[in-house]
Amino acid sequence: MFKKILVANRGEIALRIQRACRELGIKAVMVYSEADREAKYVKLAEEAVCIGPAASPLSYLNMPAIISAAEVTDAEAIHPGYGFLSENADFAERVEQSGFQFIGPTPESIRIMGDKVSAKQAMIRAGVPCVPGSDGELPDDPVQIRRIAKSVGYPVIIKAAGGGGGRGMRVVHTEAALINAVQMTKAEAGAAFGNPAVYMEKFLQNPRHIEIQVLADKHRNAVYLGERDCSMQRRHQKVIEEAPAPGIPRKLIEKVGERCVAACKKIGYRGAGTFEFLYENGEFYFIEMNTRVQVEHPVTEWITGVDIVKTQIMVAAGEKLPFTQRQIEIRGHAIECRVNAEDPYKFTPSPGRITLWHAPGGPGVRVDSHVYNNYFVPPNYDSMIGKIIVHGDTREQALARMQTALAETVVEGINTNIPLHRELMVDAKFMAGGTNIHYLEEWLDHHRR
Repeated sequence: MFKKILVANRGEIALRIQRACRELGIKAVMVYSEADREAKYVKLAEEAVCIGPAASPLSYLNMPAIISAAEVTDAEAIHPGYGFLSENADFAERVEQSGFQFIGPTPESIRIMGDKVSAKQAMIRAGVPCVPGSDGELPDDPVQIRRIAKSVGYPVIIKAAGGGGGRGMRVVHTEAALINAVQMTKAEAGAAFGNPAVYMEKFLQNPRHIEIQVLADKHRNAVYLGERDCSMQRRHQKVIEEAPAPGIPRKLIEKVGERCVAACKKIGYRGAGTFEFLYENGEFYFIEMNTRVQVEHPVTEWITGVDIVKTQIMVAAGEKLPFTQRQIEIRGHAIECRVNAEDPYKFTPSPGRITLWHAPGGPGVRVDSHVYNNYFVPPNYDSMIGKIIVHGDTREQALARMQTALAETVVEGINTNIPLHRELMVDAKFMAGGTNIHYLEEWLDHHRR
């Protein structure tokens, strides 16, 4: 096992990794930008290194600064968390070339899965169900593009091969709009991702967003830890996540989960990963794989009893998975609300000083947050300041616990989206379960203040 790990991230996930290291008896080196000097995990750190100014490109995205920090502190491994450099294959490669262990998949796995075209081709080969569409990158010939669209059937969606986070995609409803849409998406993809390649998929009208969490080691063992429903999203950004997904037959989840495990073994995957699917009319369609720990990992931890972050560290150190698929049991129901420093209905960021912070508690309540009374939320990063996660024996109990937890939460000095969460937790359709990926945006349009 490692003696010292450098945590190359910030916010709640940096604190989460720091806690996992402490439980494993590992020293955690925390890096921070000048804007994060006052962060809780920095104050709690045995060792902390400032890696640059507030701007991400000069600090959390600064590969030489992070690797230098690992060198001067004699760290043996680097945990990238999520976001920033966590899915950057070049970073993973540089970490390993510099003599450190990257706590995540191999650079090759990150590359395959980071390009949506190669990821889809790898999944088709592994027998994972995919959305009907083009076989790889779209050709330049307009005649061929029209032919592919006709065989897939309108509406179609044009996506950037190197895209992500909801960027670089365009829905096309008619043949007349097709070629222009392809050219515009190509231009955007080239500018945003440095890769102009695009591909085409059938546009599913009202799907749900269901994902399967996997863990794999270097010894070709892999398991899936059930599924999560992340359909409550706005502009492709998740707002509420839950596990298991309401109303999907277990047999179907098991079938898809087993295919995901087979795919991990086929590509030699190691570490934590998530297969993301669209689910419509009883069918699963693979869209992408996240090659890192995800924001919503706590809901899976709660229903399975598996500590995903600790397991990531253990398998990176070369250990075997400490459990088999047969030992994974799904217990109860968990829900997570992302708490963002923003206007709850206009979504404008609300950085500033938190004058009062009171987190909820009680049975089945977990709060993952790096904030505290008098903490200053910097304007330089993502607006998420924490997550409230609850667990109950049933979905109904979990909903009731979340309603209570949200009622108990007090944040003063800045705006947060907690008022929005309070409304959604008593929304009849959400309470019934099974809302699609468009539901929250339609709800917001209807409830615009």
